[in-house]
Amino acid sequence: MKILLFGKNGQVGWELQRSLAPLGVVIALERNSITYCGDLNNTTGIINTIEKIRPDIIINAAAYTAVDKAESEPFVAEQINAKVISAIADSAEKLGAILVHFSTDYVFNGTGRRPWTESDRTEPLNTYGKTKRQGEEFITEKCSRYLIFRTSWVYALQGKNFVRTLLNQANQYKQLTIINDQFGAPTGAELIADCTAHALLKAVKDERLFGIYHLAASGSTTWYDYAKFILNERKVKGFESKVKEIIPIPTEAFKTTAIRPKNSQLNNQKFQQAFNLTLPDWRSGVIRMLNEIR
Repeated sequence: MKILLFGKNGQVGWELQRSLAPLGVVIALERNSITYCGDLNNTTGIINTIEKIRPDIIINAAAYTAVDKAESEPFVAEQINAKVISAIADSAEKLGAILVHFSTDYVFNGTGRRPWTESDRTEPLNTYGKTKRQGEEFITEKCSRYLIFRTSWVYALQGKNFVRTLLNQANQYKQLTIINDQFGAPTGAELIADCTAHALLKAVKDERLFGIYHLAASGSTTWYDYAKFILNERKVKGFESKVKEIIPIPTEAFKTTAIRPKNSQLNNQKFQQAFNLTLPDWRSGVIRMLNEIR
């Protein structure tokens, strides 16, 4: 199989290069790639790239993820998260290629305490969520062979994420304030990539498996408890920090440009049953990553 991957240097894209390698030839592109266009701001270039490579599978791991900045750059967010996705979907259908796309819990309104299921009504709170939902809709309308994986609270050794930010702050400050009323499951990019490769192999053999799935680790926590877990694990391993106190605060006490969902929990039962996999508790992946950080 010939696999075209957009977003090679993102958290998930980086891991996908490893997990997809046994499936076939992987052509991985980033925004500044030279031989082929990997810049999602350039719709014509992306279409030309797909037409030249003629892949069996197209995987889009690139996105506009600056949630607050999206409020002042809605057209840029829409281009990357929706408009170019429409063009990619058209090209995939024309070639008969499988399209894999990653989405987010931000397509929901973030209320309640029950984990969201794939059939729940979408009602994004902010520009980022709205553009990601638009991208989903273009794919479901135009493609007959697709996998959309919604995930949340993604972390990895590669790139910027909550873990990296927390550890940096822990080396600078004695007191941290962390939000304690937003719920979700930290999900490792490594887990997402491995599950994606497995799901692809299954879907190639059984086209009934195409569709939208929630791909997130099991369990749930808050940013506050997540932070405490990270720092406690680091302390057990002998890494000290300056932090003496972590203060829990409500979402309203931390002002942001974009509204954040309080409920980012995703029900992953459909994915587990369809692909015969067990998605582990969020703590296991976090512990693994922390053991790799020096």
